[in-house]
Amino acid sequence: MTGRSRARALGVLVGTLPTGPLNAITDVEGVLVGHTTIDDGAALRTGVTAIVPRPFGPLPAAVYTGNGYGKLVGSTQVDELGVLESPIVLTGTLSVFRAADAVLTYLMELHPGGLSFNPLVGETNDGFLSDIRRRPITERHVLDALEGASGGLPAEGCVGAGTGTTALGFKAGIGTSSRRPVVEGVPVTVGALVQANFGGVLTVRGVPMPVEELVPGAGRVEPPGNSCMIVVATDAPLDARQLGRLARRAVFAMGRVGASYSHGSGDYAVAFSTASRAAVLPDAALDPVFAAVMDAVEEALLNSLFMATTTTGVHGHTSHAVPYDRLG
Repeated sequence: MTGRSRARALGVLVGTLPTGPLNAITDVEGVLVGHTTIDDGAALRTGVTAIVPRPFGPLPAAVYTGNGYGKLVGSTQVDELGVLESPIVLTGTLSVFRAADAVLTYLMELHPGGLSFNPLVGETNDGFLSDIRRRPITERHVLDALEGASGGLPAEGCVGAGTGTTALGFKAGIGTSSRRPVVEGVPVTVGALVQANFGGVLTVRGVPMPVEELVPGAGRVEPPGNSCMIVVATDAPLDARQLGRLARRAVFAMGRVGASYSHGSGDYAVAFSTASRAAVLPDAALDPVFAAVMDAVEEALLNSLFMATTTTGVHGHTSHAVPYDRLG
């Protein structure tokens, strides 16, 4: 996103914990991110974002539903077994089922002898800026995101599953961040990636910044079907129950940036651990990890907004970028 800056580059510092080298979910070793963006400059503003742990295998995981007005395919099996068996794919609401079928193709090719698979695919409604009823996501789009996933700094803002999303009255998209807390004397990494598309009033370090004030004449944009998908990865040795505690705090962190948690907002968090050792941390040691999740998600949400650009989409609807000169 040429000409746009992340929160930290603008002097907006969240918390006191250090970040990882990329300040991204990919700071967790083995976690890759890939995007496919569909943008015809007019009615189609959508895409796919894939979060791919490598080497891939069953990982301890949990899902927390802040508000269940959404479609998170595969979540009940993660709840039941406490295990992630699939990459996590994000897209637009009406394309989630096609995306899930494409992830199934990917898993079947990885495991030719397998008889059952559990794709995990989430969504937010990008219908304010994209012609969502056209369901433009194809199997190839999903496979390209999965196969092209890499460990570098993921693109943010109007990219992948965030191409057509709007949050807190402004253009939003994909955002990511990380933290490196020390737990029982050992540094661990916590990373977050968000697909931001929810209502409320943008709040930066406790200061409300309504779109009506930052962009005079813009008016408030509250598209229907507001939602947020949050993915948290960590190399801390945690079990599924403890990861559920992390996922809850990820949704709580939305409140820091002004989320309204409205009736129509499907707010979900998925948390997983890549740790290989069996012994899990005691619950009493988790406070630094909880702080890391809250801070990483807050900064990821701000990055999703600050890296996005003003976008006009279907029916001439426009979502404005956050103007840096008005942040104060």
